[in-house]
Amino acid sequence: MRPRSVVLLFFLFVSSTPFLRAQTLTTSQTTTASSNQALASLQNAISALAGRATVNDVTLSGTAERIAGSDDETGTATYKALLGASRLDMILVTGTRSETRNATGPTPAGCWIGTDMVSHSMAYHNLLLDPGWFPLFTLANINSSNSSVLTYLGPEIRNGVSVIHFVAFQQSPLSSAVDTALFQHLTQVDVYLASTTQLPYSLVFNNHPDNNMLLDISTEIRYSNYQTIGGAQIPMHVQKFINNSLALDLQFQSAVLNSGLSTNLFTVQ
Repeated sequence: MRPRSVVLLFFLFVSSTPFLRAQTLTTSQTTTASSNQALASLQNAISALAGRATVNDVTLSGTAERIAGSDDETGTATYKALLGASRLDMILVTGTRSETRNATGPTPAGCWIGTDMVSHSMAYHNLLLDPGWFPLFTLANINSSNSSVLTYLGPEIRNGVSVIHFVAFQQSPLSSAVDTALFQHLTQVDVYLASTTQLPYSLVFNNHPDNNMLLDISTEIRYSNYQTIGGAQIPMHVQKFINNSLALDLQFQSAVLNSGLSTNLFTVQ
């Protein structure tokens, strides 16, 4: 997290919405110390994903199906990522679409481009979480942050799969209880690991409209068809669910690690 940017974000938001301070915002996580079991689960997952490999960048290529209401279109997809930066490009029946995020600079930035070829900036509050397309980098981001707090919730059954569940969020640099609870909520991600392999089964978090960070849009990234590539475990089937409905289905046929991707690929327009 970048404390100066976060302070500015919350100062602007709270000062423009005075009613917020009269509300009681709650979060399921109120502790500031991570659970040892949760930390162990995170480390187990990273080890299971990376194996003995060192992954600096990744390029995944395959097919895409995008579903939005009655629209259901297919095409090709290419995903490229470094730790802290990612880009998803799709060529679909109705045209090209892309999404770029970059958190390697002083402040995180992101944009998406639709079939009209116009670049749209992503709201800052939707850039506080990794998009989740490549779970090794997602979990590595959590692991590398000094602000991460993890809570262990234990074994569960999710969609018929036996999983280990833990929750991660980022501690707020702000002192107000309301601001702290809101920040924790915006950065919270539920991690589900397959019990038998310790590999991520799914990540669950909330996105929000650009103009309303208080309105939750439930989002789940689900992983399957793991394959060993370059010594690492790569999920070749990745699905995105929005409000429990499938929105994007990516089936990758090839994966290339450590090709030396340039940071210029992740310049936000």
